[in-house]
Amino acid sequence: MSTAYLRARDHLQQAAAILQGTDGRSRQLLHIVLRTISLIDDMPPPAARPVSNVLDFVEFKDRFQRHS
Repeated sequence: MSTAYLRARDHLQQAAAILQGTDGRSRQLLHIVLRTISLIDDMPPPAARPVSNVLDFVEFKDRFQRHS
């Protein structure tokens, strides 16, 4: 799992710890946060990319456009 997902899960776990109130809104938010954590945990790991020195131009173009 990527570092971003691990950090997001950690932040959501911290939010869940804060949302231990007894009012209805806190319980709803806690449920949403806990469900989001479980969805992150259920995500399949990314496919292993073969190590190669060959450049995939389509992937390079997509990555370049996302960072522009």
